[in-house]
Amino acid sequence: MPGAPPELVTDAIPAWLRGVVERKPADPTGVNQVLGRTARRLVSAAARPRSAAVLVLFGGDPEPDAQAPGGLPADADVLLTQRAATLRQHSGQVAFPGGGVEPGDDGPIDTALREAREETGVDPAGVDPIAVLPPIFVPPSRFDVTPVVAYWRTPGEVGVVSAAEATRVTRVPISELIDPANRFVVRHPLGYMGPAFAVDGMLVWGFTAGVLAGLLAVSGWEREWDYHDVRDLQASLAAVGMTL
Repeated sequence: MPGAPPELVTDAIPAWLRGVVERKPADPTGVNQVLGRTARRLVSAAARPRSAAVLVLFGGDPEPDAQAPGGLPADADVLLTQRAATLRQHSGQVAFPGGGVEPGDDGPIDTALREAREETGVDPAGVDPIAVLPPIFVPPSRFDVTPVVAYWRTPGEVGVVSAAEATRVTRVPISELIDPANRFVVRHPLGYMGPAFAVDGMLVWGFTAGVLAGLLAVSGWEREWDYHDVRDLQASLAAVGMTL
């Protein structure tokens, strides 16, 4: 018989993560176009998008740092991947582990955990799902993507499982993401504008940056940054050796 579907953990959530659990992602700057995208508003019923889920996996000491904003521990990080350049959609982009729902999946948490295991080798047994965010529509791939926020209770080794899917798997320190020197807004040649992060030799933009920015805005960890600093996307990608 199939096992019980994975459920949200509602107790023993680290205090420093309660902001992203108890508050909806927000856009106080007005530059985050990602959070407001819904399939109902953007596509007709005849062109219903595919469902997908991603794992927004935070790691770090469960004990808060009383000296840091929001109690953020010095070792706090988030798991990101860089998609293979050969993929048909979103090639080369920095992303959360995740992908499309498959017939055997039992809800978005199950999809996110399965995809994370397949892409990075993360052991779902050591992961506590703590929040499921509303789905976000991604126009280029026509996916309706549900972000699943989780705490890495028992971290283990991760890495590239399939070179056909990813070229890199990395744990990016939250301290780098909230550093104002690493944050700005990018403008796509087709007109899209949104938050971006230049971290760990990568440019994080689009859906992934939008979700991160929305969570940071309600986390209690965020530092003031210059959201009026708008840069060309192609030039920003070239600066870190990436392409559009």
